[in-house]
Amino acid sequence: MADQSLSVLTAMITPAVLISGAGTLIMSTSARLGRSTDRVRALTARFKELVSEEGQRQPLAREEKSMIIAQLPRLTRRTRYLHRALRAFYLAVMLLVLTSLLIGVESLTARSMGILPLLLAIAGASVLAVGAALLSVESVHSSTTTKREMRFLEELGAHYASLYDRPSSEGHSRRGGGS
Repeated sequence: MADQSLSVLTAMITPAVLISGAGTLIMSTSARLGRSTDRVRALTARFKELVSEEGQRQPLAREEKSMIIAQLPRLTRRTRYLHRALRAFYLAVMLLVLTSLLIGVESLTARSMGILPLLLAIAGASVLAVGAALLSVESVHSSTTTKREMRFLEELGAHYASLYDRPSSEGHSRRGGGS
């Protein structure tokens, strides 16, 4: 009997390890979703600034507005992928918990559940894999928006650098002529 209890407990722990992994993915995906939502809010606020009279006078305001408009659909897609991944992870947890419960009930009642626990475990692991794939696609969208924003910041940096690159004939003549 002790051997059977140990094997049941071992069988119940296997889904628990996957549940733990899914829990970690849920936490990180929730954080990413929050950051993505915050990013949309920040870009919306920045866009509102740029369309104001004062904002329109800022360097490269038109280019920045274009960048924001181009990023919003990408951020929408990112958010959609993150929502789907989060749902997949929650579903995976549910299926894996049910797997553990069925294994425990089967042991306690001595009633065979057939292949149902195995099918639930396979479904849970599969849904977990789908969620991970969705995160992979989302990370590509994240990288694309970040690269575009970095290009704009390079343009803005070049704009400001050009303001300081203009040679000052006064400064050169004072330094060179005083010796």
